[in-house]
Amino acid sequence: MTTALLAIGVVLLLFGGYASWTAGRLDRLHHRVELSRAALETELVRRAALVAELAGAGILDPASSLLLLDAAHRARTASPDDREQRESALSRAVNATGTTVEPWASELALAMRRVQLARRFHNDVVVSTRDLRQRRLVQWFRLAGRAPMPCTIELEDGR
Repeated sequence: MTTALLAIGVVLLLFGGYASWTAGRLDRLHHRVELSRAALETELVRRAALVAELAGAGILDPASSLLLLDAAHRARTASPDDREQRESALSRAVNATGTTVEPWASELALAMRRVQLARRFHNDVVVSTRDLRQRRLVQWFRLAGRAPMPCTIELEDGR
């Protein structure tokens, strides 16, 4: 009888340890999602500022400058619901104007690449978090708590 109780106790202890480890891992993943989202937001703001600066520099034709300035302004002032569409429109505007003015071209290419990398990193973390949250143990025992399900960011970023 004591051997059975001891075995049940060991199993419950191991299960509790695994559940605690999984909850901690999930918490760390949610924290990484928040950090990667903040990094992506920072890169998007930097890109929009660079595009606005380029548009106001007076080195592009007026139509291209106006197109870029409008797209950058719309991206910076977008509501959370419209953010992805406005940022994609900014990417399309940059690609449509074909800015090849040095040194702006290299800075703009770097800013566009940094947005791509930040978005890719964010989406990878979100996928990992969602995969862990789909496990039965996490769902049955509500190990995610009240944290909202993270969402990927889909942008037309020229990749």
